[in-house]
Amino acid sequence: MNAARWERCGNPPEKGRVVDCEDMGNSFDISLERLTGLGVPGGTGSAGAGGGVSSGRLALGLAGLKPGTHRGETLEGGLRPCAAEEPKSTDPWGLPSKIGASGVNQSARATSTDPSGLRVKGTFYLETFGCQMNDHDSEKVAGVLLARGYRQVESPDTAAVILYNTCSIREKAAQKIFSRLGEYRFTKKEGQVIGVLGCLAQQEGEEIFERAPWVSLVCGSASYRKLPELIAQLEAGNSRITGLDTDTDETFETEMTRRNNPWRAYVTIIEGCDKACSYCVVPFTRGPERSRASASVLEEVRQLVDLGYTEVLLLGQTVNSYADPSARRMRFSELLAAVAEVPGMRRVRFMTSHPRDFGKDIVEAIEAVSAICDHVHLPVQSGSTAVLRAMARTYTREEYLERIAMLRGAKRRISITTDLIVGFPGETERDFEETLSLMEVAQYDGAFSFKYSPRPNTPSLKMEDAIPEEEKSRRLGILQARQRDIQVERNARLVGEVFEVLVEGKSRRENQWMGHTSCNRVLNFTSPAKELLGHYVQVRVTGAGPHSLVGEAIHGGGGQ
Repeated sequence: MNAARWERCGNPPEKGRVVDCEDMGNSFDISLERLTGLGVPGGTGSAGAGGGVSSGRLALGLAGLKPGTHRGETLEGGLRPCAAEEPKSTDPWGLPSKIGASGVNQSARATSTDPSGLRVKGTFYLETFGCQMNDHDSEKVAGVLLARGYRQVESPDTAAVILYNTCSIREKAAQKIFSRLGEYRFTKKEGQVIGVLGCLAQQEGEEIFERAPWVSLVCGSASYRKLPELIAQLEAGNSRITGLDTDTDETFETEMTRRNNPWRAYVTIIEGCDKACSYCVVPFTRGPERSRASASVLEEVRQLVDLGYTEVLLLGQTVNSYADPSARRMRFSELLAAVAEVPGMRRVRFMTSHPRDFGKDIVEAIEAVSAICDHVHLPVQSGSTAVLRAMARTYTREEYLERIAMLRGAKRRISITTDLIVGFPGETERDFEETLSLMEVAQYDGAFSFKYSPRPNTPSLKMEDAIPEEEKSRRLGILQARQRDIQVERNARLVGEVFEVLVEGKSRRENQWMGHTSCNRVLNFTSPAKELLGHYVQVRVTGAGPHSLVGEAIHGGGGQ
């Protein structure tokens, strides 16, 4: 598992497990002993016998917990125990679990009272596939369940409610979900509830019941706001429940969010998409664009700072298309600056941006406010105007390169990453060569690259001149090799420079640490310090590979 994927799926690596610290296609092996513990921001207590952290708030019996948000109150939530650990007889509230001989909670409605006064109804297992949006949606789904008195467990074998938050951006992702559901054909236990959430749920709808009759809940991401009432119907004994609305102007906000990452908090500012790219399922699975009021966003950020977070990632399928629905009418660039200016906030990231709505004002905000990270993810998808037109991307090659020139010409050096698709229907060899030449001009610091995958309900399904799978693979290999060479050269230029690193991982090897720079590069470094997790450290780069940097902490390696 890589660091980027770990963050997206919300699961910390197992203790002593080799983790591939990959970011934007980057790869560097580092064994992580602990990614949590006393380095939790704001944690001032000591580890108890159970490995938890006591900071004067309600202490849960999990290692490395991070507080969650509950309408201004402070509740604990955070990283789950390592998957390699055996299930404990203590629940997240420090209470004995009602687990029978089969290992399953004997009743989804069995209740006890946790120290905060909530009624513990049953257990749930939640697994996430896909992007950061899905990861954050799962944090909020978990918050909804925790607020209703459920507790989260590490294995579906010990869960009364099993939920899969799904992705359908490519066919392979959808196949993986149905394969996972197939495991329950003969193993589903009496009383277990199995639910499918997210984009695949919205895409397939009630057909999921046909393919997997043992599924009880199908809920698309645009209907998450109804999740409490859907869960209530399941609790009342209904066997099949759906939530598949897409016609909504509401965003998914919850009273409580369980934060899975101890260092960086996700904050959704816009949901859905109106761009209607010909290959993309997002408009069908997540509904139309709808933005949160700026006051709501800023209030959440202030709460996060109060809980010890110093870095946030503003999320949206097209995050820079944000349109403040309140009377303030803040532009995206203004919201960026306002979030960065919240006292205590040190880093503000955002993704993913659409080139059509990317203007000079965003660059000016990055230049003017140091807390706004110097990294922009700007998907291009293709370097051919003809292919871009077929994709309905709403910009030309030349217009996209104007945005790149604007970023490269900024007063502050800005890292640029992108998404690329090869093998789109009708893509000629010349079109592909234009993509390669655009990469040479743009000089991306990282890229996610994929073979075109036809998806249901998209206009590209009807397009002619499909590219053979073997040709897609050939082109993808050439593109990735070219991008690797670009990254080798760009990273080599950074040797000798000093970067501030937010420390996120500790290696099994002595004095070895890992973190991210403001420009979103993985930096693996040495320091004799005993505890740096969650701290900011100045690191001098001493070496570079195509996917990460290597360095040494300076000034004794002390963290801030």
